[in-house]
Amino acid sequence: MFDMFFGFSFLMFFLFGIGLLGTLFWLWMLIDCATKEPSEGNDKLIWVIVIIFTHLLGALVYFLVRRPKRIEEYGK
Repeated sequence: MFDMFFGFSFLMFFLFGIGLLGTLFWLWMLIDCATKEPSEGNDKLIWVIVIIFTHLLGALVYFLVRRPKRIEEYGK
C-alpha cells in the first residue's frame, strides 16, 4: 500500500515539475520575443501570437528557429 502511494505521489510531483518548467520556459520565450525581437513589419506581433496560442510548441519553435537567427543578425 505504501509503495503504491509513494509511486503515485512521486509521479504527480514529477508531472507538476515538468508542467512548471514548461510554463516558465514559455513565459521566458514570450518575454524574450516581446522585448528583444526587432519591430520590422509584423514579425514581432506574429511571433508573440504564435507563442501565445501554441504554448510550448510555439516557444520551442521560436527558441530553436528564430532566436538564434535574431542573435546572429542583431546581436541581442
